Amino acid sequence: MLTYDLSERGTLPLYEYLARQIREDILTGVLPAQSRLPSRRTLAQHLGVSMVTVDAAYAQLVDEGYLLAAARRGYFVAASKRIACAPSTPSAQSAPSAPQWRVDLTSNHPAQSSFPFSTWARLTRAVISQRGEQLLQPVPFNGVPELRAAIAAHLRRFRGLDADPDCIVVGAGTEYLYHLLIQFLGRDKRYAVEDPCYGKIAQIYRMNGAPFCYLEMDEQGVKMDDIAQSHAEVVHTSPSHHFPTGVVTSLARRQQLLAWAAAAPGRCILEDDYDSEFRFTGKPIRPLQSLDGAGRVIYLNTFSKTISPSFRISYLVLPRQMAREFQQRMAFYSGTVPALEQYVLARFLDDGYFERHIGRMKRAYRLKRDGMIAAIEDSGLGARAKILEPDAGLHFLLKLNTTLPDAQLRRLAAADGIRLAFLSDYCHRPTPQSEHCILFNYSGVDSTMLPYALARIRALI
Repeated sequence: MLTYDLSERGTLPLYEYLARQIREDILTGVLPAQSRLPSRRTLAQHLGVSMVTVDAAYAQLVDEGYLLAAARRGYFVAASKRIACAPSTPSAQSAPSAPQWRVDLTSNHPAQSSFPFSTWARLTRAVISQRGEQLLQPVPFNGVPELRAAIAAHLRRFRGLDADPDCIVVGAGTEYLYHLLIQFLGRDKRYAVEDPCYGKIAQIYRMNGAPFCYLEMDEQGVKMDDIAQSHAEVVHTSPSHHFPTGVVTSLARRQQLLAWAAAAPGRCILEDDYDSEFRFTGKPIRPLQSLDGAGRVIYLNTFSKTISPSFRISYLVLPRQMAREFQQRMAFYSGTVPALEQYVLARFLDDGYFERHIGRMKRAYRLKRDGMIAAIEDSGLGARAKILEPDAGLHFLLKLNTTLPDAQLRRLAAADGIRLAFLSDYCHRPTPQSEHCILFNYSGVDSTMLPYALARIRALI
């Protein structure tokens, strides 16, 4: 006879707890296939519950396929494979915890303290009050018109890009937009990415089944000879501020890229402008798309680097002809960014708060960068290291004079609680020039811990 302690059911209804116990006995083999269960009346009397409770439990298990009901014969266990009990999940106390780094030089996320929470909260309240039920309506696949207009105005003022709001597509993060573009452009095309590059870009092409290759770089940008030899049709590049090298593509190389794209049908350039706001010297570099007369450059940017990494709003700007085709083919997708966030961001841009926010961040990061460079020079490490690309946004490269392999130096530093990333980590084909170069991401580093990290690195090399 089935016997269960129903007092341990907690807040579960009796029938649900009884069904759970019988289900577990079936899955673990205590009740083998085709075995007959007690009648509803017999089991109810045995357990001291109502027949309604047993009837509801049996009915639930019949619906789930664990039991078979035979007219005038009763209930039988359905034939199924025995499922072994899964090992218990380790508790939070026993699970291995993430390393607690004393100094992490790999993260370049914006400082949380710099975000204007009070302003954002006030704009959010205003949007909720003004928009009301409109916020519950589906949003257009390419973003609400107000946000697209605000982004277009921002690009005209600060990037010199004359963007049509109808050519802008808003999405939940740049990675999502990459997926859309691969579907739009086609998996049969051959894509090319820079070497070195941000690793997720290649991963996304690989996971989408899109053929891709790597392009070598020099001090002017991607090598045109590599593009010709690769037979690529789509080139993915960051001409205004390459990650991780910090290289800015020269005007001559930009013109060569545009000429290459215009020379054959089906070619295009994906211009990733993810970090262009944090240029500390000179005027902002105009996007490649602003020089494009053939309609071959797709421009992408994100607010994740300027506002917060959890703020998953990115956008792309399509050439006009592509935008019409994109709308015809891709408009069946639903909008991926909530209406409230889009309307608040539109106000944040239109009312000048974003511009002031970027200004404050640039001043703060410039001071922090200068302090980091001074600390390196004062530490004595400067005699064994050279700073490269100090204007590369939220990081610079620190070339070490050492024979230690990068992997060994990373391991030794980790033992001292210091997390390092190297230029070679981002290279498909590492070269001697890419070895021994630390990516010195300084935006999230605790300045008080920097002397310790520099002293330990100096000691290791």
